[in-house]
Amino acid sequence: MEGASFGAGRAGAAIDPVDFLKQPQTLLRVTTWIFSIVVFGSIVNECYVNKDSQHPELLCIFNENESACSYGIAVGVIAFFGCIFFFVLDLHFQQISSVKDRKRAVLLDLGFSGFLAFLWFVAFCFLANQWQRTTLTRGFAQGADAARAAITFSFFSIIIWVVLALRALQRYRLGTDMSLFATEQFGAEPSASYPGYPGGSGVESSETYQSPPFSESLEANPKGYQVPAY
Repeated sequence: MEGASFGAGRAGAAIDPVDFLKQPQTLLRVTTWIFSIVVFGSIVNECYVNKDSQHPELLCIFNENESACSYGIAVGVIAFFGCIFFFVLDLHFQQISSVKDRKRAVLLDLGFSGFLAFLWFVAFCFLANQWQRTTLTRGFAQGADAARAAITFSFFSIIIWVVLALRALQRYRLGTDMSLFATEQFGAEPSASYPGYPGGSGVESSETYQSPPFSESLEANPKGYQVPAY
């Protein structure tokens, strides 16, 4: 049981790259990795613009609120590196032989996915709110598409990270159920002995073994027998 739990096969088994890339979890991670690039890439490249010809300094397009742009970039970068880390962890997860280490990895995935879903939710609300308050000038209009893209992909990122968190929760429950099954079947103590098989009819006999026939000493003069006199 120890090498085949928490949603993965037996430890040490060969990894098929094609099958790994086709897994739903891998596709979700690659998708949200691309979304994170779109969000922080759009903000960095096109969401810092000149308000007009009279203001040459670069301003954040989201209501001129520097905190909005900084937060969107920060969440995108965290998601970018987080996706890479968990992609590598998924790739080597099957090589982890310890059930405890697999449990820690799944719990880490669950916590990080839930945390990122929350961060993306805040980013979506924050950027959308600031965008509604933005007064579009000629300069700001140049980065309007990038701002809308950042808001849109922030929303999509919420959905994907929630799905990843639910999948991690499913893997955790699956691994816990398998651990309980192993405990009930084989006993909690490593030194627990297996029950023996009943012998014969299955009913133990308390009778002792009898002496084999003809093993008793013969009497010298059996009854009814007289020694003839010569």
